[in-house]
Amino acid sequence: MTFKIGAHELSAPVVLAPMAGVTNAPFRELCRRYAPGLVYVNEMAMATPVVHKNAKTDRMISFGPNEQPRSQQLYGSDPEIMGKAVHILCDADRVDHIDINFGCPAAKVTRQGGGAAVPAKPELLRAIVRAAVKSAEPYGIPVTTKFRMGLFDDWLMHKRTGQICAEEGVAAIALHARTVQQHYSGEARWDAIGELKDAVGSIPVLGNGDIWEASDAVKMMEATGCDGVVIGRGCLGRPWLFGDLVEALSGRAVRPSRTLGEVAEVMAFHGRLLAEHMGEDHAMRDFRKHSGWYMSGYPVGSEVRRRFALCASLAELDDIMALLDPAAEVVEGGERIKRGHTNGPIKVALPTGWLDGETRAGLDSDVSVPDDSHVMALSGG
Repeated sequence: MTFKIGAHELSAPVVLAPMAGVTNAPFRELCRRYAPGLVYVNEMAMATPVVHKNAKTDRMISFGPNEQPRSQQLYGSDPEIMGKAVHILCDADRVDHIDINFGCPAAKVTRQGGGAAVPAKPELLRAIVRAAVKSAEPYGIPVTTKFRMGLFDDWLMHKRTGQICAEEGVAAIALHARTVQQHYSGEARWDAIGELKDAVGSIPVLGNGDIWEASDAVKMMEATGCDGVVIGRGCLGRPWLFGDLVEALSGRAVRPSRTLGEVAEVMAFHGRLLAEHMGEDHAMRDFRKHSGWYMSGYPVGSEVRRRFALCASLAELDDIMALLDPAAEVVEGGERIKRGHTNGPIKVALPTGWLDGETRAGLDSDVSVPDDSHVMALSGG
């Protein structure tokens, strides 16, 4: 089955969710190895440092020479700044697709009025989306949005948020079926994805949350009527999931879980990609979290896990992997062991007075909170 975002026709309706510190160029290249025709979104970047040409953010917004489409997620709370950031990236021909984040629950983002805080202000949300779409439109660049169900269980905003985004001309919308307060705890509530699809009509809706195996994506689409899926934590330590998804969503059989020997080959390739990208020392420190995800569900023992967690060089990585039993298989239920964030519920952090005058019905005034330059370093969320 095919799916389009703007002019980009995908081999399956599957998108990699941007994850700070994870979805860098090496990881995206690794995932494309298994399914080259999908959308792999870069790490989230703040709009303000894009406008001010912050060197760190500029390095982050980079893509491989053959990477298509070049997908970049932005966040911010000032419509003017967002519009300028989108214009800068489009005018410099640095992107093929822009995604706007209205779902990040990180306190350092929501406390500044960004990410998941924005939908609580419908007119601010509308202004940000309108500015982004208007700036991208002359270049033919599609804009999509991603958001959560709402701030709290008794303040759900996903249907209204989706309707506003659709009215302002986005190409597709994605829903992480959890609230901000829920964070990453509990189960994703797929019913909300179906509610959103019913509320927005013909605009494509992508579902996100608790897709650990390819069969989960099929179940989500059948249960909710959504048009595709966004994959986040499910691909941590499982970059081949994208290939499995293409097979499953095309009605073909998905191969069994990888043996530990196959996992080790992927780890070696991933480690070398990272070393080429950021230098061996930095790469190995970055790779430590990935090694834990790769080993999740495999019977390797605590000592091997400890050594992976302290690995400092590619040579040491090879030495550790030589200790693994290449024929070992994942334990029963091992693919469904949650990887990445699992914490929650959390206390929702918002700017002072952010909800003053709001009601559970979603009434508000026209409010815009400028991005503060001192939080430039938070780029990536």
